[in-house]
Amino acid sequence: MAGGGFCKLPGGSVVVALYLPGPPGGAAAPGSRVRVLVHAANRARALTRLRNLGLRAVYLRGNTEPPTPDEITAVLHHPDGLVWRAAPDDDTESWHPIRSLLRGAPAA
Repeated sequence: MAGGGFCKLPGGSVVVALYLPGPPGGAAAPGSRVRVLVHAANRARALTRLRNLGLRAVYLRGNTEPPTPDEITAVLHHPDGLVWRAAPDDDTESWHPIRSLLRGAPAA
């Protein structure tokens, strides 16, 4: 997947940031890309956490877009350590728990 990166924290853990396509029927708009942040012990474990949620084709190639300090703070303060945002450049949108991305869109 293009558009991802990681940052190693002083304690030895890492924060991985990836751009992923929004899942069909999920909370994000169809065809949109979402920024996903994962806090884990290492990069492989972070990707495994995403794969275990059903996002099978998740790869981190290179470190072209590492997480910003604000993104690191957001994922560290979330109890699950997994958050997403549909408009990464929009600071007014808050981070959402990963469960809200993977479940179906609410009925109108």
